[in-house]
Amino acid sequence: MRRSFAEALAERPLFFEPLPPSARSSPARVKAHIDEVVRLLAGVPRLDAVDIPELVDENHDGRPYYRSLHPPEFGRTVGERTGCEVIVNKVVAHLPSVDALAVWMRETIERGIRNFVLVGGSSRYIPYPGPAVTEANRVCHPLVAEAGGRLGNIAIPQRTGEAHRMLGKTRSGASFFTTQILFDSDAVLKMIQEYGRLCAQAGLAPAAVLLSVAPLADEGDAQFIRWLGADIPEAAERTILNGDETGASARSIAQALRLWDEVRRGIERAHVEVPVGVNIEQVTQRHLATAATMLAEFAPRLDDRNGS
Repeated sequence: MRRSFAEALAERPLFFEPLPPSARSSPARVKAHIDEVVRLLAGVPRLDAVDIPELVDENHDGRPYYRSLHPPEFGRTVGERTGCEVIVNKVVAHLPSVDALAVWMRETIERGIRNFVLVGGSSRYIPYPGPAVTEANRVCHPLVAEAGGRLGNIAIPQRTGEAHRMLGKTRSGASFFTTQILFDSDAVLKMIQEYGRLCAQAGLAPAAVLLSVAPLADEGDAQFIRWLGADIPEAAERTILNGDETGASARSIAQALRLWDEVRRGIERAHVEVPVGVNIEQVTQRHLATAATMLAEFAPRLDDRNGS
């Protein structure tokens, strides 16, 4: 019997983040993509949620260009066919107002989605029309809670003061955080430890933190992931690419498993009371099968209570 989403967030949650179809995809390609996602997820022994990103680019003024087909519709279809909880990401900065966000949230909940990750704009220098994430949490949390869902946000371990931001977002309604894509454990472990300390001082139950990982197959992938804003330390890149791209995907999976083990052990040694889990991202359309392989590798690892 599948555990509830609330239970999952408290005990090593595991999410999978498949890319939605392109907005230019034909109905036949959309169906084929959904069929493939459902087929791959059917072989995974345990999965707590399917996390659907919103693919959006910005011009120099911060105006959005949406690259993905309607994420809530894609998520609802995958959820219905897999029986998994569905999370839909929304970049709230691009909405015209707080009122527009509330309308979007109500309409999306009415379509059967009840879990969300609210995301800010990509630049702190652009005056976006939509609300900041903390304000968006305050507006959306009552609506999501009434629907029986959970609200999440993004955490960026390398950003100075991130633990304090997470504390404010937790106070405003966040039940979980998914991180930027990780290839090294140092920054995220420090962030989680600091966040746990701040929550303890505030007498606040910490939200779950899901470590986002993704397969990397070649230098092109590394450049794209850097463009997304993630940090790939030179040592990790050498380990994964190693001048031999034929085995890079397998090495990136092994690197992600090591990262999980390092964070898990670090949290246990420091006695940090923050629930942690893993969010596996597809990143590019060609990596769906490899991301599903990574998911299948992580499922038993998260259930192992005796170490790696």
